[in-house]
Amino acid sequence: MAQPLHNDDLLNSPLKLPCGAIIKNRLIKSAMSDSLADGEGNPTGTQIRLYERWSQGGIGLSIVGEVQVDAKYPENPGNLVLDKNSNKKALQALTSRAAINDAHIWPQLGHAGALAYQPLSQLKGPSHLKIGEFECSGMTEKEISRLPDMYAKAAIIAQDTGFTGVQIHAGHGFLLSQFLSPLFNRRKDRYGGCIEARSQIIVEIIEKIRLTVGRTFPIGIKMNSSDQLEGGLSQEDALEVVRILDKTSIDLIELSGGSYFPGAKSSSDSASGGPYFVDFAIKARSVTNIPLVVTGGFKTREQATNVLSSDTVDFVGLGRALIHKPDLPKEWISGIGFIPHFPKFESPPHGGITAWYTMILTAIGNDTEIDVNLALLPAIKAYENRDKARITKWLAKYQ
Repeated sequence: MAQPLHNDDLLNSPLKLPCGAIIKNRLIKSAMSDSLADGEGNPTGTQIRLYERWSQGGIGLSIVGEVQVDAKYPENPGNLVLDKNSNKKALQALTSRAAINDAHIWPQLGHAGALAYQPLSQLKGPSHLKIGEFECSGMTEKEISRLPDMYAKAAIIAQDTGFTGVQIHAGHGFLLSQFLSPLFNRRKDRYGGCIEARSQIIVEIIEKIRLTVGRTFPIGIKMNSSDQLEGGLSQEDALEVVRILDKTSIDLIELSGGSYFPGAKSSSDSASGGPYFVDFAIKARSVTNIPLVVTGGFKTREQATNVLSSDTVDFVGLGRALIHKPDLPKEWISGIGFIPHFPKFESPPHGGITAWYTMILTAIGNDTEIDVNLALLPAIKAYENRDKARITKWLAKYQ
């Protein structure tokens, strides 16, 4: 665990991860699905420029959201894919510009499973499910056994193309989050049942990645503190997952929460106002010395410094705040208390706010955000039309 920080250098203090890698400050650009790849799993100039903007803005680590290890189960046709078909020169262009000013750049290695983008996928999760109108098939034990190799192969591509670490995505309702959740994992074999069994595939993936990339390459993980769904992963079980991770070679645990699943009901185990998952982080700190990131709800410099000064959390994860101001880390580190303005939309459709922010990300990557004053419905339409235009390209490449 890191030593307590003084108030005058809270945000700008470097921290060494267990593997030996150093993150230069305590601000992390948390993974968001930017949907800026080319429809064939490769970076675009807009995406490369976006991550360059964040590195220029002073971030310690940027995590590229929803980078797929299996092109058959993407979250979105704008995802990056790390597999044998990857354009390594394009990936190197991304990492070389996203890692300036000593910033780290990691891909978030994911598999959407039962939440895969339906026009490109036959939905498949840990178990066969039918919840309301939603239905997916279940994975065979043989299919599950292939996952560690799949993640490890993606990790070595990341390492070879200049990424400075990787994050395993085990949150927000995607495949590994589905394995952790008793609502979605109803298996009777060694991958289902108690929380230790539901965590087993994640432990196997960590072990295989570590064997592949070596002991000095950072491996992080993002997990839910709770699914916030009735019958989903509880805080009690999530704390057990942290205990299990403490016995692995993981270097960084990012704590978030909440999962979306069609037809599943929300639970009372929901986030509070302000930074959402700090209370859970306090519990997690009691069972692990692995560095912790808390993501969700940070809007002010004071909130960030308060949680860091508590000696509970080692890093603060930022998402939408960095969309509003890509150079926010520089300002907060220099003592400027800039507070991002978060727009409010009346009765937005599901996914509508995400679509709006994603189109603003596009503008930042095109250096045109000053000219953007985008209304919600046109943003949703532009987002959906862009995805539809990529479907043919994706299918031509991967199926």
